[in-house]
Amino acid sequence: MVKSGTVSQKAGRYYVSVLCEFEERVSQINTSDGIGADLGIKEFAVCSHHVTFKNINKTFSVKKVEKKLKREQRSLSHKYENLKKGGEKPATDKRANINKNILRIQKLHARLAHIREEYIRYVVSTLVKAKPMFITIEDLHVTGMMKNKHLSDSVRKQKFYRFKEWLTMKCEQYGIELRVVNRFYPSSKICSSCGTKKVDLKLSDRLFKCDHYDLELDRDFNASLNLKYAKEYTIITSR
Repeated sequence: MVKSGTVSQKAGRYYVSVLCEFEERVSQINTSDGIGADLGIKEFAVCSHHVTFKNINKTFSVKKVEKKLKREQRSLSHKYENLKKGGEKPATDKRANINKNILRIQKLHARLAHIREEYIRYVVSTLVKAKPMFITIEDLHVTGMMKNKHLSDSVRKQKFYRFKEWLTMKCEQYGIELRVVNRFYPSSKICSSCGTKKVDLKLSDRLFKCDHYDLELDRDFNASLNLKYAKEYTIITSR
């Protein structure tokens, strides 16, 4: 049943938002297994059930839009400089061109936002459709990561907060337990087979090699297994 609706405008486009009320539907969990999901920059998420979600910001389609956005931003900067200098062209014409340039930039920003939002929904939908008993993620210190000037832009584009927000909502809707482990849990440094901690593991090491057990795994996949089998966690949503 439709409860209400609103119309808004952004970047020259109109959007209709409709609030509907549905009967609560909880899916039947058909597996006794859970999923550990290790979020990152190289890949958006590497999961313990051998599913990897790529970093969409590294794809050609997104880079193409970002390149066009930078070009439009440079063009806008030049137009503002010309407006200050004056010249033969009337100021009203220059202002009109600036407004057109601003609208193009707004549309490109909106397009990038839509692409990232839809990808997050796709990732969450795929995880939920696997119908696990639980999903475990790490409580990433996004604010701290943003302070690193070399990572801040990449972290911002990944929209980890939005992912957690959407995942929480969907887990509540489908009766899946969502677990969050402490941000200081060394998921990447622990051997998922014997539990030995590899203290000297570097960020540049993409393979995890256990010194006490004959094991060699992708670093992020090993972390996802550790998240799956973590014993200490906070339950955000329960079944």
